[in-house]
Amino acid sequence: MANEIDLKQYIRDIPDWPKEGILFRDITPLLANPDALNSAVEALCESFKDSDIDYVAAVEARGFIFGVAVADKLNVGFIPIRKKGKLPFKTQSITYDLEYGSDTLEVHEDAVNVGDKVLMVDDLLATGGTMKAACELIEKIGGQIVAITCLIELAFLPGREKLPGYDIKTIISYD
Repeated sequence: MANEIDLKQYIRDIPDWPKEGILFRDITPLLANPDALNSAVEALCESFKDSDIDYVAAVEARGFIFGVAVADKLNVGFIPIRKKGKLPFKTQSITYDLEYGSDTLEVHEDAVNVGDKVLMVDDLLATGGTMKAACELIEKIGGQIVAITCLIELAFLPGREKLPGYDIKTIISYD
């Protein structure tokens, strides 16, 4: 990692949030500490500094925090992937299943040119459903996923299993 800061010490555990039985990994203490935040962004970028990437894409909301910072450090453009109805131009969408119900993500249809190389960024890889949908959406408009990088991985959940064939890098892992 770029700096030798123990980033896990800046992740706060919130039991029973957003519902009973869930242990939420809160990144706000990390975001509040400039050294930890810088170290986290550097770590997310480390494997991709010499990669041929055209864009970073991320899903709102926490993904935007790291996605824009990574795009800035890599000197590439940023593609926002939003919930349905939030983008003002012509969009492509994908609907995917959640644990209970479904959700829809959208991206501007002209966000990439065919073959553009995209790095997917998020704060957390858990069950993988949202990231899988986001990758499929970028591919639907012609982008090529170079890799996925996330600050935190809940390795006890099947996130990686839902993303076969993708190069996945994570910084902090909870088993």
